[in-house]
Amino acid sequence: MKVLNALDSAKTQWYHFTAIIIAGMGFFTDAYDLFCISLVTKLLGRIYYHVDGSSKPGSLPPNVSAAGFWLGFGIGGDYPLSATIMSEYANKKTRGAFIAAVFAMQGFGILAGGIFAIIISAAFEACFKSPAYQVDPLGSTVPQADYVWRIILMVGSLPALLTYYWRMKMPETARYTALVAKNVKQATADMEKVMQVDIGTEQKEPAVKSGNEFGLFTQNLFQKDIFSAIGWIPAAKTMNAIEEVYKIARAQTLIALCSTVPGYWFTVFLIDRIGRFTIQVIGFTMMTVFMFALAIPYHHWTLPGHHIGFVVLYSLTFFFANFGPNATTFVVPAEIFPARLRSTCHGISAAWGKLGAMVGAFGFLYLAQPQDKTKADAGYPAGIGVRNSLIVLGVVNLLGLFFTFLVPESKGKSLEEMSRENEDSAEEGAEVENHNRTVPV
Repeated sequence: MKVLNALDSAKTQWYHFTAIIIAGMGFFTDAYDLFCISLVTKLLGRIYYHVDGSSKPGSLPPNVSAAGFWLGFGIGGDYPLSATIMSEYANKKTRGAFIAAVFAMQGFGILAGGIFAIIISAAFEACFKSPAYQVDPLGSTVPQADYVWRIILMVGSLPALLTYYWRMKMPETARYTALVAKNVKQATADMEKVMQVDIGTEQKEPAVKSGNEFGLFTQNLFQKDIFSAIGWIPAAKTMNAIEEVYKIARAQTLIALCSTVPGYWFTVFLIDRIGRFTIQVIGFTMMTVFMFALAIPYHHWTLPGHHIGFVVLYSLTFFFANFGPNATTFVVPAEIFPARLRSTCHGISAAWGKLGAMVGAFGFLYLAQPQDKTKADAGYPAGIGVRNSLIVLGVVNLLGLFFTFLVPESKGKSLEEMSRENEDSAEEGAEVENHNRTVPV
């Protein structure tokens, strides 16, 4: 169809960037919320689960901590829709970069969450001084700390509200309208308005694109536990409640600024040059190498003076997660399925990814507990320790590398070519033509 060929061959225009911002703001909000929830859980534990006489600040019970699932339940609905919207609006030449750019909005959300948390916690710390937990357990958590987590979370709703209107104004994608709703006239009218061209005069070009992939866990929820284990963040009992929020936010923001965000944008700039498969192989390979490099000599990294080396290697795993499977597993499912199933199948793919996130995040909370039950956090059984948990993660990354070889490359192919919808349309056209030839006049 001319309308689909026009989309595939269209030059990069302002509407492409508008679509990236509108679709990407959902990811901005998602990342902001997921980043901040790790800070909030620490603070909620101190405020609402204090145990008199305990040598350590209060922490959320496992069943309460797991209720963060409902945040992911809402966020999960945005994944397939944003990816599908961008894949169906983009041209074939830069489709991978545009979809990856939507995903990269997470990086800005992480930075926004970290910076805002730093500002709020620093302001409250300056206004409401309090002693460390080991000096005064009750006094270390001032009443005003209850406002900190509420303010941080409430601000996360603002970008979602600002985006809502523009999402409602976006027309349905032409591929859905033409291929699923079977309303080519409406699809053409919508895209002529968006692209500001007369599609009837567009020349037909060959389409190109493809993809497929699996999910990946997120490490954001347990960053704070690893940083504490190696001593990069001081022990909780040596800080007051607001100070702990500040130092965790500062550490995680530094990781995001130096590794996570650059990883996203390396993908944006290179995905249509070297392809999805290559990026995913590089990402899983390097993640495996760095995870084992952290795990095997783990005791070395916990010694004084060696913390920076650990943080550098740990940061590199985040860089190659985002210049790797974290991005490609978002891009590829948006390219390989037919229009009528694209969002649904992407949602199924994303659901497996989020299942991995749940297992990785909450499973790590249990596995990373010390093998000595007396040293485990309140409410948790003895685990296998951080070192062995990192080895498990390294093995998971290695399995991801093997599965990557089952993934087709979609660079340089149209959505219809990958889903074979162009073949179906050609066959239908041939059948109609043959039928017309055989019908007597």
